[in-house]
Amino acid sequence: MKPSEGIKSISYLKTHASEVIRDIFKNRKTMVITQNGEAKVIVQDIKVYEEMQESLALLKILALSTKSLEEKEFKPLDASFNDIKKQIKDIETGK
Repeated sequence: MKPSEGIKSISYLKTHASEVIRDIFKNRKTMVITQNGEAKVIVQDIKVYEEMQESLALLKILALSTKSLEEKEFKPLDASFNDIKKQIKDIETGK
């Protein structure tokens, strides 16, 4: 969808609210709502919003991982697996 196709005024939203919501839900759209010719808010399908939030979370994890590598703040793979094995053993033995 082109951004220009998803821009509506607040007065349009007020008079066509159920139609706008139905269209956004059906077509998984994002719509920009304007007031006095200026973009003010976004109306978005909830699934699109959730997918975007998940993508942002993954990007944050990737950025933190990259930062940890650059700052050499990481644990070698063997040490990580040894720690996990020890935790499992402790659980099994009741420690």
